[in-house]
Amino acid sequence: MKDLNVQDTLDRRSFLKVSMLATGALLVGVGCEDPEQVNDLQSDTWIPNLYVRIDIDGTVTIVSKNPEAGQGVKTAFPMVVAECLEVDWKTVNVEQAPLDDRYGRQAVGGSRGTPDGWDDLRIAGTAARYLLVAAAAQTWNVSPAECEAREGTVIHAGSGKVARYESLLAVAAALPVPDVADLKLKSRPSEFKLLGTFVPGVDNRKITTGQPLFGCDVRLDGMLYAVFEKCRTFGGKVRSANVEEVRNLPGVTHAFVVEGTDNLSGLQPGVAVVGETWWQAQSAREQLRVEWDTNHSDSSVAYEQEAEALATEAGETLRTDGDVEAAFDTSAKVIEASYYYPFVSHANLEPQNCTALYHESGRLELWAPSQNPRGGRALVAETLGIPEKNIHVNLERIGGGFGRRLRHDFMVEAAWIAREIRQPVQLQWTREDDMCHDFYRPAAWHHFKAGIDNAGKLVAFDHHFVTFGSGGETVSGADLSPGHYPAGLVPNFRLRQSLIETHVPTGPWRSPGHSAYCWAYQSFFDEVAIAGGRDQLEFRLDLLSKSYGDPPLDLKRTGDALRIAAEKAGWGSRKLDANRGMGMAFHYDHGGFVSHVAQVVADGSNVKVEKVWSGIDIGPVLNLSGARNQVEGAVVDALSTAQLEITFANGAAEQDNFHDYGLLRISQAPEIECHFIQSDNSPSGLGEPPFAAATPAIANAIFAATGTRIRTLPFRRSGIVV
Repeated sequence: MKDLNVQDTLDRRSFLKVSMLATGALLVGVGCEDPEQVNDLQSDTWIPNLYVRIDIDGTVTIVSKNPEAGQGVKTAFPMVVAECLEVDWKTVNVEQAPLDDRYGRQAVGGSRGTPDGWDDLRIAGTAARYLLVAAAAQTWNVSPAECEAREGTVIHAGSGKVARYESLLAVAAALPVPDVADLKLKSRPSEFKLLGTFVPGVDNRKITTGQPLFGCDVRLDGMLYAVFEKCRTFGGKVRSANVEEVRNLPGVTHAFVVEGTDNLSGLQPGVAVVGETWWQAQSAREQLRVEWDTNHSDSSVAYEQEAEALATEAGETLRTDGDVEAAFDTSAKVIEASYYYPFVSHANLEPQNCTALYHESGRLELWAPSQNPRGGRALVAETLGIPEKNIHVNLERIGGGFGRRLRHDFMVEAAWIAREIRQPVQLQWTREDDMCHDFYRPAAWHHFKAGIDNAGKLVAFDHHFVTFGSGGETVSGADLSPGHYPAGLVPNFRLRQSLIETHVPTGPWRSPGHSAYCWAYQSFFDEVAIAGGRDQLEFRLDLLSKSYGDPPLDLKRTGDALRIAAEKAGWGSRKLDANRGMGMAFHYDHGGFVSHVAQVVADGSNVKVEKVWSGIDIGPVLNLSGARNQVEGAVVDALSTAQLEITFANGAAEQDNFHDYGLLRISQAPEIECHFIQSDNSPSGLGEPPFAAATPAIANAIFAATGTRIRTLPFRRSGIVV
């Protein structure tokens, strides 16, 4: 890889600004504004992002701009700044930023946090170090090239002079701001001292000792508590409700109907109940009698019937390469199989909540565990008719998001109730609210047909994808790219699609789409390899050895991740007992290349997943602690989700709590061994890539151990108990 050319790789709209606070602290900011919002980026009104503050007592404070949802960004982002600033991590304080347009994108989604923040974070730390070194050089009348920054000090080796950062603040603040293109940014693992090491999360102690961090922990003086009753049938509206009776119940301060909107992602119709305590509000809610108007009765039974009928039709052709039918006619063997996975819920452990305070001045404050607070602010502004500039959003730690908190219904509900009652209020959903008003990962049916030659090589592939849509378009989370492999990896390829109309709200769900259809693809690849008499590793590496046109993924990086997982697992070199089996899968999504090899042991239909070996290439790992957590969490989440489903009747979800949607228990979790390829490529996120390949690796291992091919999720539908 060639040396980093900052001008080639950095956005030309990046700017630096340095200022001195009244306390004498040095403040360094960097930003990248949207040209559609700012015409003159160098005008006097432009304000930079603020990442680094060095106080006169030597304290270094680094601001983490993105919401923290367990992905470790509140630790990893400041680590990048500290690495480039050359300070001892033990001296660093980390602060959570509120929503502030000066920070640019502040969101958790698409595994974009690290890639989007990589340049700004390095610029902030490097620029601060640059100025401090220049300040020391000016003070000592030497060249900056003769000086070195190390652990919060500047050293001039020739004279032995040493200056701590805090002694240089005033001089540094008066120096000209360097051009971003002149900064030499660290980019390779070989250059890192802090990055890539194991650093515990900055909030770990607070979490383990139960200190308030999460949205549901917010407490304000005089705060009331709210619950919000909505129709179990999606989109139902209030016809009547006994709100006057409920208002007279103990502890209840308010009860009223909210007309709401038709936006299932926004303010839905319902009944708000507010009390002096949450328990009083919830107890009163149980006395509500609401008559609802509903307009549909979607059911899983009807979906399955329609899917069965659509499977016999041709569907809409989305892509064709070569001549698929002719290739099937000349294939040595043709393999066909169909796969199905159900709707699933996000089931984040902290149900949706938001605290709101409406001021008589028209200003609104929100305390929200949101993955996309800017989107939430925009929805609140639009729904309530409040200018966005009058809405302040504090970012609270998120107790699990996985895409659910990219929707903002809970924020707009809290805001509406707060304006109605003119008192601080915390809206807290129940588990039933959360599961019955989710934005689910959509179900789908995959009908595969593959042709192989006499050597077991894949020569033809046909895929009829039956999924869900609305108005002729796929719903959120149901889209499958025509460029998804094996498109581009097989000379004759065809993708067809059929849509089932749905009223069920769907949305981003950890590794949207990929988390589901990778299981179908990689399980079918296993079938094809076995039908061709091929070793599963050999078959997959052969598939990645050549592309026809533009490859759908980086073939080398994918293959390398697969090889390291197989090597560490001892694929092909270890003899297993008759009741044990191993399976593998690879995948690429959201910038990450991940492969898993799973080992299971079976006692009849009862299966225990013993161990998973993971090969991962996401560029340089920023924090080994957070990276391992992400991989381990994704594997456990995948194994858990493979045993779950949400079904519908009369337009409503049938499962509503953990008694009928049971998450994985600790005793069921496997050992997970992570192997990272520390490449020189730019870093990508890790919240989503490890998920997708875990389910098929486990399912393929189950086949190897039991002979049961799982083509339908959850596992129990195939008689497998994990």
